[in-house]
Amino acid sequence: MPAMVLLGRRWRIASDDLVFPGALELFIRAVWWIVTLVLYTNHQGRFDCQGGANLQYYLIVLLVLLGIIILTLCAVVYLSAQGSIMSPGPRRSVPALVYVRALLYVPELVWAALGAVWVSDSSSGCEPAEVSFVIGAVVSSWIILLSMVVGVLVVFDPLGSVRSSSLPDVPLDVRDQESSRSSQIFSTAHTLASRVWESRLRLLCCCVPQDDSHRAAFSSIAQLVSGFFLDTDLVPSDIAAGLSLLHQEQDKVQRCRDPEEVVTHSPSSPRRDDLELELEKATHFMQFAAAAYGWPLYIYSNPLTGICKLSGDCCRSHHVEPDLVGGEHLGCHFSSILQSTGLQYRDFIHISFHNQIYEIPFFVALDHEREAVLVAVRGTLSLKDVLTDLSAECEDLSVEGVSGTCYAHKGISQAAHYIYKRLVKDGILSQAFSIAPEYKLVICGHSLGAGAAALLAVLLRSTHPTLQCYAFSPPGGLMSKALADYSKQFVVSVVLGKDLVPRLSIPNMEDLKRRLLKMVSNCSKPKYKILLHGCWYELFGGTPDDFPTELETRPVEMLNQPLLGEESLFRRSSTYQSLSYDESPPRPTHPPLFLPGRILYITEDGPEPRHCFSQVRYRAEWSSEGSFSNVLISPRMITDHMPDVVLRVLRSLTHEHPFALCSSSTSHLNVI
Repeated sequence: MPAMVLLGRRWRIASDDLVFPGALELFIRAVWWIVTLVLYTNHQGRFDCQGGANLQYYLIVLLVLLGIIILTLCAVVYLSAQGSIMSPGPRRSVPALVYVRALLYVPELVWAALGAVWVSDSSSGCEPAEVSFVIGAVVSSWIILLSMVVGVLVVFDPLGSVRSSSLPDVPLDVRDQESSRSSQIFSTAHTLASRVWESRLRLLCCCVPQDDSHRAAFSSIAQLVSGFFLDTDLVPSDIAAGLSLLHQEQDKVQRCRDPEEVVTHSPSSPRRDDLELELEKATHFMQFAAAAYGWPLYIYSNPLTGICKLSGDCCRSHHVEPDLVGGEHLGCHFSSILQSTGLQYRDFIHISFHNQIYEIPFFVALDHEREAVLVAVRGTLSLKDVLTDLSAECEDLSVEGVSGTCYAHKGISQAAHYIYKRLVKDGILSQAFSIAPEYKLVICGHSLGAGAAALLAVLLRSTHPTLQCYAFSPPGGLMSKALADYSKQFVVSVVLGKDLVPRLSIPNMEDLKRRLLKMVSNCSKPKYKILLHGCWYELFGGTPDDFPTELETRPVEMLNQPLLGEESLFRRSSTYQSLSYDESPPRPTHPPLFLPGRILYITEDGPEPRHCFSQVRYRAEWSSEGSFSNVLISPRMITDHMPDVVLRVLRSLTHEHPFALCSSSTSHLNVI
């Protein structure tokens, strides 16, 4: 931080990112130099084979070359470890040293070629140890050179060549001219970044049909992704260091905070047993939401027995199943659903595993235990589902009887409309209720499926007033406040622990970016120390490090300077301007979106474990959308989202005790 400028362009690496790779190469070169010295010392004056004289000169030059490289690497590692993320001054000589180190690859390449020639032409009669050493030196040189090429490709930034000199001068006064040029550079960079990301998406999805809807999805996703960190000069290691600092800061705040007030009953029901009843229902319907993932999740959750249980049914033909309306590409999916839910073949009305962007799999079945026509929607399992997730701009949603502005996540809204058309226009629900007219409609799903299920419930509410929806780990940026309040009548969202997805929304991500910037700008520790302590803290726990901040050594106004370096013209971006005002939040640039319905929040009970191998106790409570306005950094932010983990925790809560459990390590996979 800021990104290094080499060869006239920026790279995705900062001058303080060379400590670890430099130290690794330094260790390899030092061992190499010692082995070369030992070989030369032991054979000095006794190089009497055919190419002995050439071998002696080869070893002498190799020792000198390795010594120069070692000294250069020592300087690189030492200078790269100086200063903090926001204080690159002590590292101003690092780019020059990088140039020197790059130039040293030329004689090394030449000497590796000469070594290969010696082995092939002049090594006859020499000791096998000498020949093996030269071969090892040649191979090592080529491996290091290849690693360097791969490293260059990894840190290459296709947007690094955007320079202010490419823009025409603006005939305004100096201040307005700088502002105008900054805006033009930002606009040009954003356009180029969008094109780059759109090209990446097209390449990644080369097997997806390239029709108008898909091209529009690629374009909107590229616009969203490209603009997120564009107005900053953060490199990937800065983000990793910021996340580590933020996690420790959140843990320190949680230790000092008083326990939050627990709501022991639903906002719509004063009965104390409401929570226990909803937990039992949620546990029952979660097994259907997990079953919708088909055989991949079943085998993942049952690694020892899953393949054996499904192997007898996977290759069976399903053309003899005429009462499954429109079942598509069932394969092993249907067998895994039968195994997971305990339902019979005759209980299924429709199973569809058709999957495209904005079109996600689902199944419809009769749940006789709960007397329900059940619609289960699958969550994210394919690249096409990821593209649906990332289509995160808002889309208007017309709903009768709802006062206020109604809008929702575009990708999930279109997925819900797709299922709605299949259920209503294809007569799937009509067929189900013709078999069981007294049953009520229940919709459930997990992750992407939870969001689609909630919006589908909103669409079907007018024709099925008794319907219920259970959304497990739904996306946080799902629906407007008016729709969220409306859905409290019939939707229950279940969120586990520090799950990342229910906290994912564009405003929350903007807030996370602002917090990351403040953490890396305020910390005065070198980046390598932050990363080392962060890795130890995540793996083994301990006490959060009380890192000194720049506030202890710098005036407060210095922290308001941009993080892009003196030559940057992005310093007027809203991201950096927001850093100047700690008390007032930045102006929202995107409409706020909320979780659906009432929120059943399952949290850790008692002191939080200090490492990822600790046992966990949970409790369930009603919560509000305000509890999910910030992204919480934790090793469990992904684990708590997994459907098998959610199902295991729910089963433990209802089977052992309604409000607490003591489970095994979160890394353990529960058998569904």
